[in-house]
Amino acid sequence: MPAGSILVADDDTPSARCSIKLFSRAGYEVRLTGNAATLWRWVSQGEGDLRHHRRGDARRERVRLLPRIKKMRPNLPVIVMSAQKHLHDGDRASERGAYEYLPKPFDLKELITIVGRALAEPKERVASTS
Repeated sequence: MPAGSILVADDDTPSARCSIKLFSRAGYEVRLTGNAATLWRWVSQGEGDLRHHRRGDARRERVRLLPRIKKMRPNLPVIVMSAQKHLHDGDRASERGAYEYLPKPFDLKELITIVGRALAEPKERVASTS
């Protein structure tokens, strides 16, 4: 049985493949989309235990979804990773409800640790940190 279900939003093929391998090897079920509408449908249907997405200028729609997702599913932890290294990006992600913001490059073991921590925390705590 998987350790949890992760919804990955990433339209960068190499990055998406890396996410699928990383999370699958760690024992998670992974669903991938590069489409904001599909992501929204999955979240609104109650799918996934955690949402992970890569943020870039062409992916702003998914960032705009963050407040809507947190309103609908406040206990769903959202981890945002970005090639952008600006401090305000991390602050903006936190303000919008992200559980964690990771600027690239980051350590893959650190990402798995953060995912495990997010999924292990009581749901009330996840909602209050977001």
